[in-house]
Amino acid sequence: MTSNLYRRWLLEMWNGDFDLARDLVTPGFVGHWPGMDVHGPDGLIEALRMGFQPFDDVKVTLDVGPVVDGEHVAARWTFSGTYKGGLPGASAAAGTRVAFSGHDLLRVEGDRFAEYWVISDAQTFNRQLGIG
Repeated sequence: MTSNLYRRWLLEMWNGDFDLARDLVTPGFVGHWPGMDVHGPDGLIEALRMGFQPFDDVKVTLDVGPVVDGEHVAARWTFSGTYKGGLPGASAAAGTRVAFSGHDLLRVEGDRFAEYWVISDAQTFNRQLGIG
């Protein structure tokens, strides 16, 4: 069950069905990104919309896992898309293709995710967009 929950999380929600967050996370959900936390399904939906806004043709694929251990699930994924422009500090031209990988760790509570930690390859992402 947890493996299927994660597949919906990654392969459906992270591929554009953001409102699915209301079915996949608890009301008290906390998502931990480097530098920010988001709270609840609506906070997650807003973070996804803002994060995806500068990109077209987004595709998120599952590379490794999901690996389930008790109440936790982990996986490795790859994000790819076409940069539309508009990110502060980015010098890449609109139309630049980007791809980077990351790792998820989630805690399950009942039949939903209650907590999320993510780390991604920001160095590769920043290099592709000419940031820093």
